[in-house]
Amino acid sequence: MTSAGAELDREEVPDFQSFGVRAFTTTRRVGTFGLAGPDPVGEVMSRWTELQSELSGNARRLVIGRQVHGIRVLTHSGGWEGLLRAGEADGHLALEKGIALSVSVADCVPVFIAHPSGVVAMLHSGWRGTAARIIDSGLASFARHRIPPDELMVHLGPAICGRCYEVSAEVRAQLTGQPANRAGNVDLRSLLAEHTHDGGVQRITVSPYCTRCDNDRFFSHRAGDTGRQVGVIVASLL
Repeated sequence: MTSAGAELDREEVPDFQSFGVRAFTTTRRVGTFGLAGPDPVGEVMSRWTELQSELSGNARRLVIGRQVHGIRVLTHSGGWEGLLRAGEADGHLALEKGIALSVSVADCVPVFIAHPSGVVAMLHSGWRGTAARIIDSGLASFARHRIPPDELMVHLGPAICGRCYEVSAEVRAQLTGQPANRAGNVDLRSLLAEHTHDGGVQRITVSPYCTRCDNDRFFSHRAGDTGRQVGVIVASLL
């Protein structure tokens, strides 16, 4: 991930760089970060070690949780170093600079949230998290520390697009809040953008990439991949 072709290894979020926050999603070129895929566990863990090493100049810690498609957001501060495998959570908030947060995805949406002070959050939002409004949980985590939504910037990373994401009538109804009697397509990032705007955030950007359309670049569960990329955010110590 430190080669000259680094731009092929990740999709960066350039809008956060102005206030010292680095955010990106890895690509399939790097390999999977999920333990459930075909790659040997040792190879997968070596990628996590390499990622931690790459981030060491910006962060002393790297966090990943056990994702359960819920809305729990963990808050992290100082006191430890290295790679932390946290408990059940689909979101993380870092109150201090130098704590890298990550989620694994393959069609679900990696949600990056940043404040100019260096407080950042990372959310994993599939259809269940979107329907349960994990965005509200993320924004509430900032509010508990007196950070209002209109000071935040949110980026919705590479995920399956509305043209590629067909769901059952039951799931459509849960996502849209409207009755549905047949399967149909849903755009998770469009819904998340609406939820984010409703929550008071004014600066929202969306990745142009679809994990299914751009399957040569990203892992996609709908395309049959078992691999997972990771979304990472960190406010630099430097």
